[in-house]
Parts: sequence; structure tokens; C-alpha cells
Amino acid sequence: MSYKFATKAIHAGQQADPTTGAVMTPIYQTSTYQQSSPGEHKGYEYSRGTNPTRKALEDCLAALENGQYGLAFSSGMAATDCVLRLLKPGDEVLTGDDLYGGSYRIFTKVYEQYGITFKFVNTSDLAEVEAGINERTKLIWIETPTNPTLKIADLEEIGKIAKQHQVLYAVDNTFASPYLQNPLDLGADLVMHSATKYINGHSDVVMGALIVNDEELYKKLWFFYNAVGGTPGPQDAFLALRGIKTLHLRMKAHSENGRIVAEYLKNHPKIEKIYWPGFEDHPGHEIAKKQMRDFGGMISVVLKDADLKETFRISSQFKVFTLAESLGGVESLINHPATMTHGSIPKETREKVGVVDNLIRISVGIEDAEDLIADLEQALR
Repeated sequence: MSYKFATKAIHAGQQADPTTGAVMTPIYQTSTYQQSSPGEHKGYEYSRGTNPTRKALEDCLAALENGQYGLAFSSGMAATDCVLRLLKPGDEVLTGDDLYGGSYRIFTKVYEQYGITFKFVNTSDLAEVEAGINERTKLIWIETPTNPTLKIADLEEIGKIAKQHQVLYAVDNTFASPYLQNPLDLGADLVMHSATKYINGHSDVVMGALIVNDEELYKKLWFFYNAVGGTPGPQDAFLALRGIKTLHLRMKAHSENGRIVAEYLKNHPKIEKIYWPGFEDHPGHEIAKKQMRDFGGMISVVLKDADLKETFRISSQFKVFTLAESLGGVESLINHPATMTHGSIPKETREKVGVVDNLIRISVGIEDAEDLIADLEQALR
């Protein structure tokens, strides 16, 4: 039977505990498992490889992305690292020029030294994506919406390009969450999440995830997943499962509040520019409307006539919003990408795509919208 999103969020991968009837998946806090004889066991040998609590989470994540196989990692970067291990020296990755700083760092500071090259293009321009592919291209890595200037890439059209050139196609779906967007349905081979963000949603877990449909690709990823060992513990898996149960409700609230905050900021005299794909004049609005169910709670703004000192001053004035790294939690966060999440990207490189010193990224939470607006007003004033 095919279930809708909310039902899958609450039930997928989870059954009542056969021993006690417990409704919630138990926290299997164990490193190893009894075998009746060497090699004969109940599907579990050692918890680096698999654990019943984590397996329930992985099956739930796969269901939410309409995928067959899920893998949970100790962080989004561990998940990204696992994908990059599929590559060999001489291979090239085509990716976005507006990219999470941690992804840029692992690409350029870790994997480039092993002979893998990275080409950064404007992924909202299909012609640029097509032109960027050559015989060495083995992976296309897409963010949409991008972090932090919220560019929109046409997932379906890039999927056609990837298929035509027989290139592995991965999408970082962190900003959208499975509730707003399902890249596998649009041609992606692989979906990555920093599950720390919207999936868990409560700022108390660091975790990553990969979801795929192809069994052979899953086996390759699982080999590195087990061999390298960047897997989360059962307590974190339990918390992420609990967070997922309200994902659909939270994303509705994030999107509703995001719209209210974006509309308030659009005409504010202290705001020079605003990035939010829900506006009809956003260059990616029609594509976002086509492939997303709503426009989410992520907004970036450029402060008018603000140098770095003034940007810091405003960033430190909030009472309800919290100045902090990360995003996607129930609480609203303010982030200064140039010195925080994107500090590892050289100034000249990030400024070319709009990540300037007076840009602030906002993760709109699910508090009362009136309180958020009042907090923005007093901080900007």
C-alpha cells in the first residue's frame, strides 16, 4: 500500500518492538550481537555496520525521499565524504559556484590533493552546466536552493544532462527537506542531507544521510560506510526518528513564517537585497514552483550601507533569533556566512556569487510570526 508523506514520517521503517510491544523504536545501545554459530546471526553483527535503531531511521529516510535504500552518517560531511570516495584520481566533479562552505572545504582542501578536480559553475544556468561537462566528469553535485544565496537549479533538466553524459548525479537536499522536494523523482541518482537540519529539526543531533534507488550504487556506498565507519550512534538515530515524526508539520510552519518574514523584509529601508525563491521576481521562482511544494524558511539579505562592523552590531542585537551556526531547527537563527558557515571560502571567490560581508542568512523558525517581525524591527532599528 502506498502511503502519503505524513503517514510515512510517523510509521515508515518502524514496527512495535516484538519483545515488549513498545510503540517507539528502542535505543539498541549495543556494540555487538550474539551469533548462534560463526556467521549465523539475526542480521546484525557489529554496530559500526548496522544497528536496529539506525536501520529503522534509514528505512524511514528512504521512504520519505521515495528511495529504496538509506544510509545514516555521523554528519552531513561524513555522508559527502562517502560519495566522494566513489571517485578516482583524474576524475572531475561539476558543482555549484554558490555552495555550503563545508562542501567547498572538503572538495578543495581534502580531495583535490588526491588528484580529483572540481569545476564550479552557475547551476541555475543549464547551458553552463552542459558546457562544464567533459570526458573526466564523473559526478554532478547540486544544491538547490543554494546556500546561502538561494539560487534554484532545475533538477529535472540537469537529470537529463547527467543521463545523457552517463554521469552520477547527486543532490544536496538539505535546504528543502524531503517534505518540500524529492530529487530522486526528478532524475537524481543520489540524495544527501545534513539531517542535523530540518530532518531532525531540534538542534540536538549532528547527522547526515544518503538515499539511493540503485542497488549496486547502494552496495558501493555501504562498503565505504562500513569500512570507514562514519556512522551515528543509536541515541542520535532515535532522536532523529522522533524529529522526523513532525517534519511535515514543522515544514508547513517554517514555510508560512518564511513567507511572512520575507514579505516584511522585502521593502524594509535597511535591506538592500533579499534572496527568497517565493518571490515572483526571483529568477528561479518558476522552477522552484515546479519542483518544490513550498518555498521554505531560508532567507538571505544584504544590509544597506552596512560595513562589517555594522553588520556585526545588527547580528548581535536579536532577542528571539539566535546568532549561531546551522539552520532548520524549530528556533529561528541568524548567521553571518562570510565569517561563519562560509568562512573557509576565499573572500574573492565568495563575493563573486554575492556572499558579501553585509549578507546575513536567516533560518526562520516556528515561533509566533509577530514576535519574529518585532525582533527584526528592533534589531534593524
